[in-house]
Amino acid sequence: MKYYAIIVAAGSGSRMHSVVPKQFLLLNGIPVLMHTINAFHNCQAQPRIIVVLSPDSHDYWNELCAEHNFNVPHQLVSGGETRFHSVKNGISLIEEDDAIIAVHDAVRPLITKEIIDESYECAIQYGNAIVAIKSRDSVRQIKNNRSISLIRDEIYLIQTPQTFQAAQLKKAYQQPYVAGFTDDASVVEQTGVNINLISGSYQNIKITFPEDIAIAEFLLKQ
Repeated sequence: MKYYAIIVAAGSGSRMHSVVPKQFLLLNGIPVLMHTINAFHNCQAQPRIIVVLSPDSHDYWNELCAEHNFNVPHQLVSGGETRFHSVKNGISLIEEDDAIIAVHDAVRPLITKEIIDESYECAIQYGNAIVAIKSRDSVRQIKNNRSISLIRDEIYLIQTPQTFQAAQLKKAYQQPYVAGFTDDASVVEQTGVNINLISGSYQNIKITFPEDIAIAEFLLKQ
């Protein structure tokens, strides 16, 4: 069985209010993206790693790799107009239909190797495995100008990695793009496939705002 990891790092990071995209910001001395790549490199599955970067970031990334003596094997591919198109570009590098593919946000550097390995194992057994956590907060939905209380125990917050049998993921990404595709699970679900959730971690945070770097640094030091 061959394993792949597509790490999506093509975003601009505008919400960080930084000229440096958030995947390149330093976290405990090295760029966020390097922490993420290391997590997959160190897991038991030892996947082949594909990193999706915007075309104008390739040279800068190569400079960062040289600066930090970062030599974990990985393949670069250019990102597209949306996340959907970026993931599709990553998938295009994978020839096998019997492989297992994990898709992960570059800016979730605290993912553990244990969760990664579990996602691969569950995808082998069930076809896919989507990392998620239960909501800790009460949740309300705005509908027809009214707020409606939802049952908290039925609400799950979706994370990455989202892991699939290759044939399943490739078929899904042959569909035309629609705005309702918010993640890989929504793309695959559109083909009629059942989506399987597995337990994630509340520490598997997504680096989105400036304060998230400080939180991630604190968690890494624990």
